[in-house]
Amino acid sequence: MTAYGTWVSYTGAARIWLAILLLAVAGGLTYTGTRIRLPLRARRPGRAAAVFMLVAWVLAIATFLICTVVYVEQARQAYPVGIAAPTDPITVVTLAAVVATFAIVNEMGQPLGQRTALGSAVIGALSAPMIFELPFDLIVMARTYPPIPPHPGLYRALFFLPLFTIEITTLGLLTLSPMVALSKRTLFALASMFVVFAIWALFGFGYPSAPIPIALNVLSKVLAFAAAATLFAPEGFDVGSLLARGRGEVGMPTEQDF
Repeated sequence: MTAYGTWVSYTGAARIWLAILLLAVAGGLTYTGTRIRLPLRARRPGRAAAVFMLVAWVLAIATFLICTVVYVEQARQAYPVGIAAPTDPITVVTLAAVVATFAIVNEMGQPLGQRTALGSAVIGALSAPMIFELPFDLIVMARTYPPIPPHPGLYRALFFLPLFTIEITTLGLLTLSPMVALSKRTLFALASMFVVFAIWALFGFGYPSAPIPIALNVLSKVLAFAAAATLFAPEGFDVGSLLARGRGEVGMPTEQDF
């Protein structure tokens, strides 16, 4: 069992069951992808709903920051000699992918006008890492290291629950862009990410401090960003219909979709 990093790796039968679960999710996404014939667009929120979503997103971030301060302070009290910070080889990959996603979505959105293109690019850059982080955090939540006494479960919840709220509300912002549509390519990219997660699980889903976990972490994150990009350019991408949808700016109501 590896305890280096910020979570404890899976061992024994837990690795197998986690891999089976992740492969089942990948299979479900793949099957769903084969059943989709046309891209599916969510009903876009009106002005009031859009404002509510943005306020909820900001409040989630504020709550998370407050809870993180409490978490860190309790960790310092529990471990007064300090905790060695692990190396972080993945953040640079994430930042590069965020920049690339912003640039790609902004370029694809230019036919709709600069304002809509820029708004969609911001939403895409914010939501792309959350596609990876939401399932990832669910996997590592119960195995964070080191545990914070006297109630490790309580402090895990204090940290992760507002984090999950950020991730979900950020993904909800995707409905504000007239460019977004769920297609089979998105589902296939997500399925591929979960397959990589399953392979990573067979190796213990350990912290990326060795070549194999690093490679699997990077690959799954790239697939998550690829899935985000396909949301903004589904198959059958038609600039003309997109222009019709984009007569309203991001977050403003236009035609109603299913």
